[in-house]
Amino acid sequence: MTIQLPTGSGELKAYEPRTEPFAATPGTPFTSRTVFSAAHVVADPFADVSPDSPAAVDWEATLAFRRHLWSHGLGVAEAMDTAQRGMGLDWAGAAELIRRSAAEAKAVGGLIACGVGTDQLTGPATLAEVRAAYEEQLALVEQSGAQAILMASRALAAEAKGPEDYLEVYGHLLRQASEPVILHWLGPMFDPALEGYWGSSDLDAATDTFLEVIAAHPDKVDGIKVSLLEAQREIDIRRRLPQGVRCYTGDDFNYPELIAGDDQGFSHALLGIFDPLGPLAAQAVRVLDTGDAKGFRELLDPTVELSRHLFQAPTRFYKTGVVFLAWLAGHQSHFTMVGGLQSARSLPHFARAYELADGLGLFPDPKLAEERMKNLLSLYGVNQ
Repeated sequence: MTIQLPTGSGELKAYEPRTEPFAATPGTPFTSRTVFSAAHVVADPFADVSPDSPAAVDWEATLAFRRHLWSHGLGVAEAMDTAQRGMGLDWAGAAELIRRSAAEAKAVGGLIACGVGTDQLTGPATLAEVRAAYEEQLALVEQSGAQAILMASRALAAEAKGPEDYLEVYGHLLRQASEPVILHWLGPMFDPALEGYWGSSDLDAATDTFLEVIAAHPDKVDGIKVSLLEAQREIDIRRRLPQGVRCYTGDDFNYPELIAGDDQGFSHALLGIFDPLGPLAAQAVRVLDTGDAKGFRELLDPTVELSRHLFQAPTRFYKTGVVFLAWLAGHQSHFTMVGGLQSARSLPHFARAYELADGLGLFPDPKLAEERMKNLLSLYGVNQ
């Protein structure tokens, strides 16, 4: 049985779906790496909202997906850009998501870290207002019992005059943090408003400022998440970190080699692609736990083509593909996103994502995925 999939050239091609899923079973946390999956939110499809309305979230489905990730030993990175933070999910929605997910993590013993930003600021802001916004969010995350991830701030990028402003704001926050945090450097390919972060569009100069912040407060930095999609730059930064400060790769193009590491070290992981790859990624890391780096790469390397497809430019719309695959996999009953972001990718993009994910065996029920793919195709006028 085949399915007709549209190609980028406007033609249809026959594809024969697989019938057996990848065999992956739940398991305990890992021993050789700390691994977080940044998780998506599930929209409420029955809410009468517009793209400009506050997000309407299906809380039960959203939390169920987090339980799915925890069951495989993965940590959850909550309220990050994968959850459409700043692209459909506002601070009020993110705050509720943090409270609910942190409580759920405590109930099931799951690892969780939550994003701290400044997205309650809706217009131009002073540095003092940026600090206060960060402080409000940091307090909520710490009160929830979760680890804090200090995310890049659009407001700080707009207001900062140079590296010294970043040093001042981050130094202030790190002195206040009650527990070590994760610092997140999100590149402009994920959010164009973050161009020139750390005070310079020269990545070498920006890297020096980033590392200066860490060097001044190594006891308050658990690790860094680097999302620049440049493997060698991440390796170079990793080698310059103070002793005890971890590097969590955020490179959705080169993660197998960065996690596997080299004779001078390795990266842990905090990745959006581990949302759809969760069970397979977990199995690969367990192989790595045994010291079998070759076996780890054999499992994870074939997933890179799918990841690069989902994260292709404009990279910030990768969330659409992530939610699309969650729908096909049966983790939610519909393909609706907060902010109407389900419209952000083309039908050929979806078709290729389906083909690649099916080839990896990511769908627990391949027949369900095929039926849902056919339903989507029919909405676009492609009848089987």
